[in-house]
Amino acid sequence: MNANSSEPTDVTAADARELLVDLVSIPSPTGEEREAAKRLVDFFEAHDREVWIDAVGNVRAPADDAVLLTSHIDTVPGDIPVEVEATGDDEILWGRGSVDATGPLAAMAAAAVRTGVSFVGVVGEEIDSKGSRYLVDDREEPPDAVVNGEPSGADGITLGYRGLIAGTYVATSESGHTSRPDPNAIQHAVRWWSAVEDRFEGDEYEPVFEQVTTKPVDIEGGVSADGLSVEATMDVQLRVPPALTVGTVREAAEAELEVGTVTWKDKVPPVMMSPRTAVARAFRVAIRKEGGDPRLVRKTGTSDMNIYAGAWDCPMVTYGPGNSDLDHAPDERLPLSEFDQSVAILERVARTLSED
Repeated sequence: MNANSSEPTDVTAADARELLVDLVSIPSPTGEEREAAKRLVDFFEAHDREVWIDAVGNVRAPADDAVLLTSHIDTVPGDIPVEVEATGDDEILWGRGSVDATGPLAAMAAAAVRTGVSFVGVVGEEIDSKGSRYLVDDREEPPDAVVNGEPSGADGITLGYRGLIAGTYVATSESGHTSRPDPNAIQHAVRWWSAVEDRFEGDEYEPVFEQVTTKPVDIEGGVSADGLSVEATMDVQLRVPPALTVGTVREAAEAELEVGTVTWKDKVPPVMMSPRTAVARAFRVAIRKEGGDPRLVRKTGTSDMNIYAGAWDCPMVTYGPGNSDLDHAPDERLPLSEFDQSVAILERVARTLSED
């Protein structure tokens, strides 16, 4: 262990469940994570761990950097009444964040205390990854390995995410009678985006993970306030598979641009980790020992793992309890038996990596 190490302390299954229910009960949409962060701080302090809230709101509990367990504190908005429902021989926790990603967050906090490894709860993942971006800039050195917390199911090991590039297209044209044949700014916007969609149209047999997918997320247009021009603004996103780079996708989209301008932002590179790293091997062994059948997962979205992989040259995976089909859903819920199993798996993984 390094100089910031903390001795492992006991966290019972009941303690871990209590933390989970408390965190799910505290609303923590992006930008409003402070109260949930304080609950995490209380949890670590109660187990004699060094912990603080940093300049952007991340909860930092440094210790053995053989592995960093990290997940995000924020959730998307949505009021789902928090309830623990008894069903058969299990209990189901209902509530916003139970899956994405308060379940993984609480499981990692419990495992970090049990094993004495490093932990960070980050803010802002659902919007701009503010917390993870700050973390990679603020740390002097990377950890030896990273486990990022997102729902994969107790037996799932996520190795890859597509990247993301987002942009805003803007065009202006002279106003005129709508009977004129010349295209206006709105038509220019639609034509550009249609050309981009055509350029990246995937084969029906090609897995989505290996495709560039295109999505307009907002569009505004019409005659300007002074009546002298037609204006159009379109916000767009393109998902980038690991076989390509953000730069090549950007260049291809710009090649279709004839009128107007596009400003790019949120350039997040794709990531694909090897299944043969020490972290992936540790998870396969741990999942089997806890009665599961390991699955290797590739996700079509983007996560903080993309940020870590772009900054740190170390092995990593994403893992956590929960069915990702319930991310952001109005019926978000998590079986508590799966949560318990995930805590046990994370504990085994952390101990294995600390001993290597």
